[in-house]
Amino acid sequence: MMSLKSKNELLEVVRPRYLKASKSEKQKILDEFTSATGYHRKHAIRVLKNKVQAQNRLRGKGRSYRRLYQGEVVQAVVQIWEIYGRICSKRLQPFLPEAIRVLERYQEIELSEETKGLLLKISSASMDRCLRPSRIQTRHGLSTTKPGSLLKNLIPIRTFTEWDEEQPGFLEIDLVAHCGNSVEGQFLCTLTCTDLCTGWTEVIGLLHRSQEAVSEALRRMRQRLPFPLLGIDSDNGGEFINALLYRYCLDEEITFTRSRPYQKNDQAHVEQKNWSVVRHTVGYDRWETEQELALLESIYEDLRLYINFFQPSLKLIAKERIGNKTIKRYDPAKTPYQRMLERKEIPLDAKARLVHLYVQLNPAELRRRIDQKIAQLWKISR
Repeated sequence: MMSLKSKNELLEVVRPRYLKASKSEKQKILDEFTSATGYHRKHAIRVLKNKVQAQNRLRGKGRSYRRLYQGEVVQAVVQIWEIYGRICSKRLQPFLPEAIRVLERYQEIELSEETKGLLLKISSASMDRCLRPSRIQTRHGLSTTKPGSLLKNLIPIRTFTEWDEEQPGFLEIDLVAHCGNSVEGQFLCTLTCTDLCTGWTEVIGLLHRSQEAVSEALRRMRQRLPFPLLGIDSDNGGEFINALLYRYCLDEEITFTRSRPYQKNDQAHVEQKNWSVVRHTVGYDRWETEQELALLESIYEDLRLYINFFQPSLKLIAKERIGNKTIKRYDPAKTPYQRMLERKEIPLDAKARLVHLYVQLNPAELRRRIDQKIAQLWKISR
């Protein structure tokens, strides 16, 4: 491997000969030069043609840019990002004007006019650069889904043509196991339910994963929804595929479908919420006791408000396949609350209740309460 000094010396010798050579001779000179230096052929052409540009590159000199977002702007971006649950920049950036209004209303942030102006025009890519030092990685947990053998022939496999995904009320449901590193014995679970149209998400803690516990949790979830429950889609676990839940859906005229076995993408919406809502908030520890369940439920009381009113998400609106590439297009990021207000199917009195609740909520205070309760949960589980 040649040293940088040797490469520069070789460059000074080869350049005059290269500039005077014919096309065929230049090809031979390039072959020798790239073989000796290890340069890419295109880079070798550039450094042989342009002496000043090549020297600047070799010395690390190039075009300089003034950093627009720094200091107070970066601090404000990080503060808002922390309050809004460390969501990705493509979700946070469209929601930033509303986030600033809400936080200023509750005096959670104080911004100068210059800083606010910069924040209102920052791009998602610039936000990513500001946030890069603050990002962390997390781990994954265990799967506890076991196939349910009963009633599989009666509960149809869901196909997208059977569901009206443009109408609120059709939910994917799934269980998250808080089993730590072992699935032995009894442990707490979380029932996650997410609406395909608006992204409205409900999470409910369960003491165990029995048929009775899941059915009771679904009844509680139904009472919390701001729209009628029209359909549920589950995986093939026995906690869902059973006569108790099947009869309940028949009696209440709720469409009940199931995903294909071993096809996680069939429940992509709720699987994503399992991570972004449950795992991202409470992690992967093992919990077993009623005391831990009570604290988990208390966390979820605040978390459902925080997620549905202050967590914008992207929604796929078009997908086009060109050759071997799939191009996806998404709408601007919106919260489930914002999507609810846009829906004509939602009655005005229901929208009025949501608006009344929204103006009373402080996202920073919700975040603080959630974090405090999570710290208590982790403390008692040690």
